[in-house]
Amino acid sequence: MLLGSIADDFTGATDLCSMLVRGGMRTVQLIGTPAPDDPVPDADAVVVAIKSRTAPVRWAVEQSLLALDWLRKAGARQYFFKYCSTFDSTDQGNIGPVADALIQALGCGFSLHCPAFPTNGRTVYLGHLFVGGALLNESGMERHPLTPMTDANLVRVLSHQTDGTVGLVGFPAVEKGGNAIRDALTQLKEQGRRHAIVDAVTDAHLIAIGEAAAHHALLGGGSGVAMGLPGNFRRAGLLPEADHAAALPTVSGPTAVLSGSCSRATLAQLGFARSHLPVYELDPLSTPNAAQLAANALAWADGKIGVKPVVIAASAPPDKVAATQSLLGGPDKAGALLEEAMALIAAGLVSRGVRRMVVAGGETSGAVATRLGVKRLRIGAEIDPGVPWTYASGAHALGRSADLLLALKSGNFGATDFFLKAFQMLEGPQTLEGRE
Repeated sequence: MLLGSIADDFTGATDLCSMLVRGGMRTVQLIGTPAPDDPVPDADAVVVAIKSRTAPVRWAVEQSLLALDWLRKAGARQYFFKYCSTFDSTDQGNIGPVADALIQALGCGFSLHCPAFPTNGRTVYLGHLFVGGALLNESGMERHPLTPMTDANLVRVLSHQTDGTVGLVGFPAVEKGGNAIRDALTQLKEQGRRHAIVDAVTDAHLIAIGEAAAHHALLGGGSGVAMGLPGNFRRAGLLPEADHAAALPTVSGPTAVLSGSCSRATLAQLGFARSHLPVYELDPLSTPNAAQLAANALAWADGKIGVKPVVIAASAPPDKVAATQSLLGGPDKAGALLEEAMALIAAGLVSRGVRRMVVAGGETSGAVATRLGVKRLRIGAEIDPGVPWTYASGAHALGRSADLLLALKSGNFGATDFFLKAFQMLEGPQTLEGRE
């Protein structure tokens, strides 16, 4: 293993895996913190996905350190703390506390941070995070139900979460390339800074940042900054050229979409899907019971499975989300109800023969993967930037075992026609082939 990563949610982990596969690294995603005696996958990179983004800080730190310990014993040479490209967190954490704990455990004293992913419209300029052409706090993220982002200045945001100091490697240094970035990072570390936000507005910047951090023990950020890491290992003679990193076994069977994200991108994808696919929307206001919500959705799906992809959604616009949270006792209780319902629906769909499934939303993906008993995913080819198909061997649902193809989509990712495109990719000339 060359790279060991800890990701703070499941779709973010898949996003990073996709980036590494694109760079020619055979990559496996582990679901949840591995047990000490869990076997090490035959892979160049392993990404441990922990549902820690909105967890209590102490638990997030504890699980991240357990994952780090396993990755260190597995022989990883470099470590990556993956979080969302919109820096989802609160003044209490969890990005700062987890990064502090990893820095202390590794004894490296310093970590850079770069959530930029220009392909998906995330850029950092003079320390400020933009989503498309809007500042983070004007992008819709200021209304996120769990991690409302009301400040685009990442130096300031991260400073609230750590007792260390935070510096900036700004655009002028980044534009000069890898050597200038390396010098700026070294200078900040020598000044006693513990963290550095690094600007990036193009893919070339991300590659240069990755090259500059070739000898850093720890990096933090979105998947974009990992763009330059495979090249580092290849130049060091540790990673051979490979054209089969994305190969997956073929899995046939009915198809489905489960959508729990309330992001603008996912809402647009659902709007497009309604004109092409059968769509069922959960109504927790009238049925505030997870088991009954699932039973209603599965009753609707019976008779439709296998004809076209069935789409079952808990996604809703901000006003409906607010009303649901108010009725059900707050964001945590509303979120837990819908996650439980979607997990039950996923198990019911698999028991009815569904074998290829798109899941939209990090929390929903975590709940679904956990209920299905998915422990590891082999990463395949991208559907859209940051969202690949993955292969899960031996998932379980209602006592049955099945091999699945899963696409775990971050709510903010994917083109408007993503749900249709995902399944067209499986049926067309790009059908995923290969052996585990």
